Amino acid sequence: MCGILAIFGCIDNSQAKRSRIIELSRRLRHRGPDWSGLHSHEDCYLAHQRLAIVDPTSGDQPLYNEDKTIVVAVNGEIYNHKALRGQLKSHQFRTESDCEVIAHLYEEHGENFIDMLDGMFSFVLLDTRDKSFIAARDAIGITPLYMGWGLDGSIWFSSEMKALSDDCERFVSFLPGHIYSSKTGGLRRWYNPPWFSENIPSTPYDHLVLRKAFEKAVVKRLMTDVPFGVLLSGGLDSSLVAAVANRYLADTEAGRQWGSQLHTFCVGLKGSPDLKAAREVADYLGTRHHEFHFTVQEGIDALEEVIYHVETYDVTTIRASTPMFLMSRKIKSLGVKMVLSGEGSDEIFGGYLYFHKAPNKEEFHQETCRKIKALHLYDCLRANKSTSAWGVEARVPFLDKEFINIAMNIDPEWKMIQPDLGRIEKWVLRNAFDDDQNPYLPKHILYRQKEQFSDGVGYSWIDGLKDHANSQVSDSMLTNASFVYPHNTPITKEGYYYRTIFERFFLKAAARETVPGGPSVACSTAKAVEWDAAWSKNLDPSGRAALGVHEAAYEVKET
Repeated sequence: MCGILAIFGCIDNSQAKRSRIIELSRRLRHRGPDWSGLHSHEDCYLAHQRLAIVDPTSGDQPLYNEDKTIVVAVNGEIYNHKALRGQLKSHQFRTESDCEVIAHLYEEHGENFIDMLDGMFSFVLLDTRDKSFIAARDAIGITPLYMGWGLDGSIWFSSEMKALSDDCERFVSFLPGHIYSSKTGGLRRWYNPPWFSENIPSTPYDHLVLRKAFEKAVVKRLMTDVPFGVLLSGGLDSSLVAAVANRYLADTEAGRQWGSQLHTFCVGLKGSPDLKAAREVADYLGTRHHEFHFTVQEGIDALEEVIYHVETYDVTTIRASTPMFLMSRKIKSLGVKMVLSGEGSDEIFGGYLYFHKAPNKEEFHQETCRKIKALHLYDCLRANKSTSAWGVEARVPFLDKEFINIAMNIDPEWKMIQPDLGRIEKWVLRNAFDDDQNPYLPKHILYRQKEQFSDGVGYSWIDGLKDHANSQVSDSMLTNASFVYPHNTPITKEGYYYRTIFERFFLKAAARETVPGGPSVACSTAKAVEWDAAWSKNLDPSGRAALGVHEAAYEVKET
């Protein structure tokens, strides 16, 4: 991951303003510690903090077209850049960077090229010929992007909120799958897949089509010129990522450059479910496995840093971000700069345990659509910012555009959880990789019950967080929470505690409005809470709140 900061329409274009922009850009240096770049043109500035993954030697940014009239700063990876270069043979490229194609595609197609990009990205592009500019974000919002407005009429874009919060009067999370054009002065959606309308699909399930699409998604993400690995929790999703990467690594350029033994990484409290399962998967696959331990106190001590970097007060996100934040620091210390991770599968296939209570296939499918649309506020934000805090890039094969289209086009009747037919959560995915002739994983791993990351690292982690919050937040503080925090009022002491930390770093109302709210059980949307009347009495985002479903569910609490 990299960090981008762009400002357009500054009244003040003095050296002092340039120095201020450099200072703000440094707030993103954790995202890109390898190089800093800044391009200015009259009252426009594009700053970049680079994490070098592809073409480390010559791909410094900002990037340009042949005559430097087009300037672009990019955060992300364009996996099909070689194919796109083949369509741009009349253009001269300055680097081997995968992101340089964006400048040349703009020359060829104007603003109508975003859907040609296969990857994860946020970018800002300046056309110095008329001082017009565009900003765009990938389909799902894997990479973060914020947009802000200054009192002087300037428009700002940044990879993280912390570079905008002081100088912008208002700022918002840039919508995934959208493009902003200065020519029209507004956002428009460039990503328009069939599932977005939430109409119910009817395509029959084909396990081989689904398997091949996922294998393709994993292999294309092995594009790297630096050491890499896979985050392996031992659950279904990360285990499948590791299994597929391990199977095809030797045939890739990355495997030839860095060796064919895959590195895998896991974090947890000693004795946690994830550590045991991950070790078993790693032994089965023959990976070089790295196991990291942390204590509840070490996690609590990191909370302020985590909230500063992840820029949220959402309880689920902070619970899961903290172990990931600690693990990323260890990973970076080993010289690894890129990892593959399993985010997105639960949203696509209805893997969260509350989906057991989906009343019909229509509501099941609509909930998966809602979950995918909100990923940029939750799991994508966590996976990106927890790793970027230490200069590590996380890639997510399940959120491949082509794979999502195939998976979301399956008749949702096949995704429904039907115990009488032997179908547990994510059965269609498990079945796609259930190959007796050439197995990907041991059967009991392939059919392991869903564990949310914050649960799987050790059940005492969440219990420890709650105990700590209870010691910091009094009953009267929670009683008066609606007066202190009228927006997204915290309903638990844990939520209140995180909110107080967040507000110390981000003072403006615009900051707190970037964080989602509403009731949730086991990571559900507010709508899905209606599926079971008992859930409204047990509103907790942990998977153990799925009463009657999780094998270690919380006891029912009377109110």
